Amino acid sequence: MARYFIVYKPFGVITQFSGEGQTLASLFSFPKEVYPVGRLDKDSEGLLIITDDKFLNNQLLNPRFGHQRTYLAQVEGVPTEEAIKALSSGVDITVDGKNYRTKQAIAKLLDDSPTLPDRDPPIRYRKNVPDSWVELTLIEGKNRQVRKMTAAVGFPTLRLVRWSMERVTIEGFEVGEVRELDEKTLYHQLGLTGFRKTKGM
Repeated sequence: MARYFIVYKPFGVITQFSGEGQTLASLFSFPKEVYPVGRLDKDSEGLLIITDDKFLNNQLLNPRFGHQRTYLAQVEGVPTEEAIKALSSGVDITVDGKNYRTKQAIAKLLDDSPTLPDRDPPIRYRKNVPDSWVELTLIEGKNRQVRKMTAAVGFPTLRLVRWSMERVTIEGFEVGEVRELDEKTLYHQLGLTGFRKTKGM
């Protein structure tokens, strides 16, 4: 029977179970068979799903299924209305050395800072440069995409947190917290209810 874990990955932890530096193995004693679905960069935080369910892995990572992932990005400066519109409609970034136009997204400038645990270490504040928070919902996941997108419109990302995938969220989690879910609950929150697993997956 497959196992399903939801993790609030801390800043500085690499998305693998072995290697130099702090790994996922330092957070929890995971079963040997499980692995992360996708990845978060070492300098990014937030939601990570860990499982041994190959069907789920394919559903979430195959580009043709386009599941929503929502990120909270603390950026340098205060994005203009034009910058937010550009993030929503698509911007040009570099992926694997080639130009890539991002797909339509949902972007909005938040009026208030989101309620998140403090980052350790905290970001370096600059007294003469304001910062703000942008919520960005994507249906794709290119390498370092959010950072590349905010930089492309002139507002570099200072802190990045993946908040949710569909209705699976880290709301109420502590940094580094791990929770195990059952298949029915996770599939429901991911909008996969009614899907039949392909034989062998």
